[in-house]
Amino acid sequence: MLGLKPMELLLILFVLLLLFGATRLPQLGSSLGSAIRNFKRGFGGEEDAGGQGGDKKGGGTLATGGNVDKDVKSSTPSSHA
Repeated sequence: MLGLKPMELLLILFVLLLLFGATRLPQLGSSLGSAIRNFKRGFGGEEDAGGQGGDKKGGGTLATGGNVDKDVKSSTPSSHA
């Protein structure tokens, strides 16, 4: 764990406790944990940490905004200007 000794971890925890207080520190920890979970979920690295595999969305289909059969104009300039 980053090569930190137990005494160094206690010192860091003490400094955090002094800076944020005993009531704010659990809120910071939970918000940091949820931010990391959302980051991992955004990259597809982790499903829900609670082990609730039943909520997994299946499918793999993409929703489109309308018909795809519309004519598309070329973005390259024409030679007859």
